[in-house]
Amino acid sequence: MRVWQLRDARQSLVLASRDDRLPEVIYWGAALPEGEDLAQLAASAEMDVTGGMLDRNPDLSICPEAAQTFPGEPGVIARDAQGRVLRPAFRFASEEVRDDRLTLVYRDAALGVSYRADFALDAATGMITARAALESETPITLHWLAAPVFPAPQLCDEMLEFSGRWCGEFQITATPWTAGQRVRDNHTGRTGHEHFPGLILPTRGASKTSGETRAFHYGWSGGHRMVAEELPDGRRQIQFGHASGSEMAPGTQFETATLYAAYSVAGSNGCAVMFQRHLRDRIVQFPSAALPRPVHYNCWEAIYFNHDLSELCEIADRAAALGAERFVLDDGWFGRRDDDTTSLGDWAVDPRKYPDGLGPLIAHVNALGMGFGLWFEPEMVNRDSELARAHPDWLLGPEDQIEGRQQCVLDIARQDVRDHLFAAIDALLSAHAIEYVKWDHNRVLPYSDADQARGVYALLDRLRAAHPQVEFESCASGGGRIDFGILERTTRVWLSDSNDAIERLRIQHDGALFLPMVVTGSHVGPRRCHTSGRVIDIEMRAWVAAQRHMGFEMDPRELTKDEAQVLSEVTSWWKANRDWRARADILRLESADPAVIAEMQLAEDGAQFVVFAGQSETSAQILPRPLRLTGLDPQARYRLNLRNRVQAPALSRGEPALKTGPLELSGQALMGQGVNLPWGFAQTMWVIEGERL
Repeated sequence: MRVWQLRDARQSLVLASRDDRLPEVIYWGAALPEGEDLAQLAASAEMDVTGGMLDRNPDLSICPEAAQTFPGEPGVIARDAQGRVLRPAFRFASEEVRDDRLTLVYRDAALGVSYRADFALDAATGMITARAALESETPITLHWLAAPVFPAPQLCDEMLEFSGRWCGEFQITATPWTAGQRVRDNHTGRTGHEHFPGLILPTRGASKTSGETRAFHYGWSGGHRMVAEELPDGRRQIQFGHASGSEMAPGTQFETATLYAAYSVAGSNGCAVMFQRHLRDRIVQFPSAALPRPVHYNCWEAIYFNHDLSELCEIADRAAALGAERFVLDDGWFGRRDDDTTSLGDWAVDPRKYPDGLGPLIAHVNALGMGFGLWFEPEMVNRDSELARAHPDWLLGPEDQIEGRQQCVLDIARQDVRDHLFAAIDALLSAHAIEYVKWDHNRVLPYSDADQARGVYALLDRLRAAHPQVEFESCASGGGRIDFGILERTTRVWLSDSNDAIERLRIQHDGALFLPMVVTGSHVGPRRCHTSGRVIDIEMRAWVAAQRHMGFEMDPRELTKDEAQVLSEVTSWWKANRDWRARADILRLESADPAVIAEMQLAEDGAQFVVFAGQSETSAQILPRPLRLTGLDPQARYRLNLRNRVQAPALSRGEPALKTGPLELSGQALMGQGVNLPWGFAQTMWVIEGERL
């Protein structure tokens, strides 16, 4: 018997191996006491055998083996050079054990195949990370390799998955546990709107704010596969890996991406805090972490492809007056790009629109005190482009493929393609004062190919090394490529192409299960939303954007004097509070009213917080239901102030305490009873500021 444990103050992860076979995760939960007899723990995990079964339960190991007659999904599916199915039977070869990490190597000598699993536990963030690798003496074809497999808890009635669409990302779907497999296999070639690579497993009775909860995220940008399976004997397993069949060529070395695993007794919020902190503090690499996040202005929904220097300068003037600190020039500045049918791949400034190049616009933007950002879509090409005409062999997929947004995909796995793209982008970044790149990806791949994801990683890594002060944003028609793999190379994600504040309210709320404020772009859109057609008041639009990394994306010339004043005031508030909020935890609140979507951002030291309570639609009942806060010290006293009480409409005729002045209560009262908000119209937001006394 071999037993290993990774442990911190919050949790223990224990693995056990019998007879030198691959280990099983026999315990993952609240921290075990010092001196726990791990051999006895392993013995207690042994299950009975009864009629109609094999004489021993096949191990639900970190890589379940078909060679053991495992009754469920195996951790490896591969074939040798002759096409024969490989069924490795791994045995212990070596280990490397440190306080916070564990590496285990197992080998099948007969097949010449080795398996390695790496586990680490970050005591500061509470995050467990796990990776698996396969090495063969001769080339093999890999169909499936799971990251180290975790068991799912038995006292768990449903799994919370993520689905979505363009302008409707991060939709949570509750799927009951039943016998058999729940499989998601994303072959779009990117992370995807459709299948965000995350999973939450609440134990019975757990909620957003309380109860034992486990959560996973697979940090890979090329499309993933998830298997959540209940075996006939009742055991459950969770597998994550690259999309099946996405390793296109035979090879001798394969590796999964990192699987992130979080355990909490504070509901899904506890897991969310771990993901937010780990991403912010361990993964994202800001060019200068000391600088505050700047307020963005993006010109896309103001001008689309109609670039005119004088108009852009006028727009920049107004954006700066509203408080913008970075101006991003979006699609339409290159080639002969008058619409989305042409010129992708021709990364040279359009002399018709910019006869003197980008210099005059950048100089004007810089003179206003704003930095300059530029849009690219490097992985894509229009057939109507100089690049496609010169290199038709660089297009990925068949000649008769279905295009997306009138564009094809470049075979970025090729070194010559990456060299060409690097040279084009490097030339622009070297010639101009460009501090920011919005990197877009507006169509799915013709087929899933892991080399494409590795190719974009390599290109981004090379560009970042050459231009360490340039920030990169990941955009893929909004939220089509958001994961911890791409965020190792970018500092911001465009959460959704929807600038509809009502839709954004929900998308941001659920995206916060994994994403902190500092990386989550959110913009104030036009009065009449271009993606939903809905007309939304400037107060709501501004406060929803102020929940995350704030920006504007509309024609500021459309604003009335009153609207401009509101936007300026909310932007000033955002700037005044961005430093502490950059390290705040986003805690999703349980709302007794389904029409209210509320969250609380709690400072790192617990000394202050802000609550955003968005009324997305008209409530079923007459009066607002009390809103319970979370994460406070029950014994401490807090002062609450309703930031925007002047927005209470005339139909709010009473005098609840928050409406009439500051309110002082204990943390226990605020979490146990909650606060009563004033009555408000649908599509409005209440903003409550709090401080510990």
